[in-house]
Amino acid sequence: MSNQKQFGVWMDTHSAIIVGKAIQDGGAIFVVGSVTGEKAAQNSSEKNSNNQEQSLRLKFFKEISTYLQNATNVHITGTGQSQEQFMHYLAATPQFKNTKTNESTSNKMSEEKLVEFMAEKLL
Repeated sequence: MSNQKQFGVWMDTHSAIIVGKAIQDGGAIFVVGSVTGEKAAQNSSEKNSNNQEQSLRLKFFKEISTYLQNATNVHITGTGQSQEQFMHYLAATPQFKNTKTNESTSNKMSEEKLVEFMAEKLL
């Protein structure tokens, strides 16, 4: 179990902070990166607006997943439904098919608080 790559993600609909647990260094948890998604532009067509939102959400999820290479365990937290949608995205992506995911709900927090929060979740 010591060679597992564990990550934590705090996310809402347009921003995410990714933390990782070091395999060496006693399992220290540190901020790996952050991602800010684009917001959809105003559109007069509801269909086009919906398509644009879905495309931007997929792009946002892909950007987050670039930080999760070879992940064995990912804990996703945040507000709203974004974390559940991201879990479904990971489950549908062949690269993350065997990755164990779990979720919780939490308010936005600083990077330092997120590191503390994930220290409890990533054992």
